Parts: sequence; C-alpha cells; structure tokens
Amino acid sequence: MLVRPRSGKKVLWQETLRHEFQEALPRRPVVIVPVGSVEQHGPHCPQDVDISIPYHLAIAAADAIDDFPVLVAPPVTLGFTHYNMGEVGTITLSLETFIAVLCDVSRSIWANGFHRIILLNGHGGNEQPTWAAAVKLAEEDVWPVALTYWHMADDELAAWSEADKGSIGHGGEWETSLQLHLRPHLVDMPRAVKDDWRLKFGPEVGRFAKFPERRREMAHGVMGDPFVASAEKGERLFTTLVERLVALCREYHEIDPPRYREFGSHCP
Repeated sequence: MLVRPRSGKKVLWQETLRHEFQEALPRRPVVIVPVGSVEQHGPHCPQDVDISIPYHLAIAAADAIDDFPVLVAPPVTLGFTHYNMGEVGTITLSLETFIAVLCDVSRSIWANGFHRIILLNGHGGNEQPTWAAAVKLAEEDVWPVALTYWHMADDELAAWSEADKGSIGHGGEWETSLQLHLRPHLVDMPRAVKDDWRLKFGPEVGRFAKFPERRREMAHGVMGDPFVASAEKGERLFTTLVERLVALCREYHEIDPPRYREFGSHCP
C-alpha cells in the first residue's frame, strides 16, 4: 500500500533525503503518522481498510499544502484488534505493544527535531490506546496530537447517513463508501452482507454503558449497512476530511506545542 500524491510531490518520510530533512526543520514542519490495523471488514472489504483511509488522508493533506512541509511518516499498520481474531486474516498487537510502538515512533520523530506530530488513527479499537500513548508521551514533553479521522466530520456523518445514524461502522455505510471512492477494485460488493447487532444492554442503557468489544461481535463482522454505500458518498466525506486535516496542519504549523511545565511546577 504505497501511495504517492498524483502531483508527484515528495511527502513520504522514508523517501526524504538527509538535506531535505535539514531544510524542512526551520520551516515548522508537520508530520502525520497514519495509524490503523489489519483485520477483517466483512466479506466484501479488504483487511487494511483502517490503515488505508488515514494513509490516503495524510497523503492528500500533505499534497494540498505547499507553503510549509507536511511529511507522512511510515504508517503504523498493525493495531490493537484482539476482538477481530475470531475472523480469519486479522493480525493484532497486544495493548501494551501497540502503545509502546506509538510512543517509540513519536519519540523518534520528536528526537529528529520534528515537534508537530499528528497521530491520525483509523481504527476504533485504537482510539483510547492512541490517546493513552499521547498522554504518556506528554509526561516526557513529547506532544503528538492524537485524533481519529471520523471525528473531524461527526456532524456531517450524522447529517449524511442513510442507514448508520452517523456511525463510521465497520464495513458498513461509510467505510465501504470510502473504499469505493479510494480503491473500488478491492471491494467485492456482491459478497456484502448486513449483520444484526448483538447487544447486551437495551438501547437506552446502552447509550452510556458498554463492554469492550469481544470476538465475533457480529455474525459476519459487519457493523452497519454496506448496501447504501456509494463512491459518491465516499468522495464527499473524504473531501471534507481532507479539508479538516489541512486546517489542522495549518494551525499546528503556526503554534508551538505545549510544555509539560509550561505554567510552573514544583514536582521533579
């Protein structure tokens, strides 16, 4: 999954030369680290849905900004998805390993002098662990911004959903739409299914009381309705997400990260 900007612009960290890094540093660069997983996404979608989307978003945002450098780090492809091990094809890291990988990647980028880091996550199971990694790093005065891509468009997802009520789902309306826009050749729509939810609590209590996910959450691994997905919907959402990510990069470029003792502390 090696994607480059159509413009031919060089944005990938691993393809950057030594002097190009040195030239970028004084220009307040932003580094985006795509974070995802390799796991089942129902019978119709490929295993790498959750890394492909943040990776494409990062490439598009880096390509859209010319007045300062935006680099896309090598993606953290493997994530925390133990509960999908009930479906063939899934590869997971342990929770501790996943957090450690994010921390080591962020520390390395920071140590190179790149202090505006975005951990752009695309997998629901990574959301809290990615935030935990950012909190852990903050204690060391390393300050990534940790975000999950669909939260950049919560209002749009709620307004535009035909079936999934604003949820990004799992191989449902919106992930399938994004794949149909980005990589239609990898989607096998004739195999698509819509699963019933398996819930422990009723809908009212379930709004605030939840268990962690577990293996075989859905009969075929699909959360949501892929039958209302379309490439047009995927393009509309992707365009909005790129705009939000570009706006974040621009604001991040203008500010300095916080400091752990910015307002003083007597603690060692």
